[in-house]
Amino acid sequence: MADQQARTGEDSKPTETPAIRWEEPPEGPVLVLLDQTRLPAEEVELVCTDASALVEAIRSLAVRGAPVLGIAGAYGVALAAARGFDVDEAANALAGARPTAVNLGLGVRRARAAHRAEFARSGDEGRAAAAALAAARALHEEDRAASARMAAHGLALLGELLPGGGHRILTHCNTGALVSGGEGTAFAVALAAHRAGELRRLWVDETRPLLQGARLTAYEAARNGMAYTLLTDNAAGSLFASGEVDAVLIGADRIAANGSVANKVGSYPLAVLARYHHVPFIVVAPLTTVDPQTPDGASIEVEQRPGYEVTEITSPQAAVAGAGGGIPVAPLGTQAYNPAFDVTPPELVTAIVTEEGAVSPVTAEALAELCARSRQVTIS
Repeated sequence: MADQQARTGEDSKPTETPAIRWEEPPEGPVLVLLDQTRLPAEEVELVCTDASALVEAIRSLAVRGAPVLGIAGAYGVALAAARGFDVDEAANALAGARPTAVNLGLGVRRARAAHRAEFARSGDEGRAAAAALAAARALHEEDRAASARMAAHGLALLGELLPGGGHRILTHCNTGALVSGGEGTAFAVALAAHRAGELRRLWVDETRPLLQGARLTAYEAARNGMAYTLLTDNAAGSLFASGEVDAVLIGADRIAANGSVANKVGSYPLAVLARYHHVPFIVVAPLTTVDPQTPDGASIEVEQRPGYEVTEITSPQAAVAGAGGGIPVAPLGTQAYNPAFDVTPPELVTAIVTEEGAVSPVTAEALAELCARSRQVTIS
């Protein structure tokens, strides 16, 4: 089960509340998550004692964002092993919790492989559980390091594309520390620009229907002292037309082998706007988000989410009224189209920035070469 613990006062500083962490209290190991559905009103932690609680946290978006989902998946396998549950059953449930996010399945497979290998070697469940936990912790640390390297590569690319600084960056959804073992993906680049004195303005799409931009990106930008402005998603065209956007920075939940990018719904229209207005459209994601087994954008399974996310407005402060726990904004019985993601074709992507460098132009060959080079570095 998952328990909620409110954090107030000095304990509520975001720098002291990581998105995810493993703890081992006397009653047994737990996975602690910062509940992103409660931000920015309050910082509340979910304490997961088994994989089923983590699956529910993933589906409800209490924890979300491609890199941290991979970390969560790995820790979920380790939690099942440490608690004596069926590891394969837990792994299958975790991997299927959100189909579009490739990192989730990768993290699950990595921890399960470590568990299987150690159990085959020693026949000891305790050692196998420890191996799964070690794999999860290693993935967590690797993502932290990848975040820092992506920020450096992204900042360098901005300097090449937009010499002189004073960048006005538009971002969509949330790609900061809440989705990462480090400071994020696209947001980490904007944060690096801010720290270098090169960020003039961070434009934050509200990101309907669940407002991850308004609730989460604005929250992180404010806590980091960044100059930011929130806008409705449908105001982006006006912003481009006014010449107020120098670059678009987004993350990714899956990148196909040909460079097609699945990201939070609303990303594709920004790519079209950026191309028309001759503005760089940059995707920032770790190589773990590149899926060589998915050949193109048409092969990416796009998650369809409940209609009430569109027909209701949900807020931690809102009175509970609708089927999804929010305030109805459409007539009862209204049908809603609610894809969680859309897919941007590679020809609309200026560059994909990874921890191993940037790919531009974005082609299947360039992505494959970068992935192969990364594997060689890892092996050596």
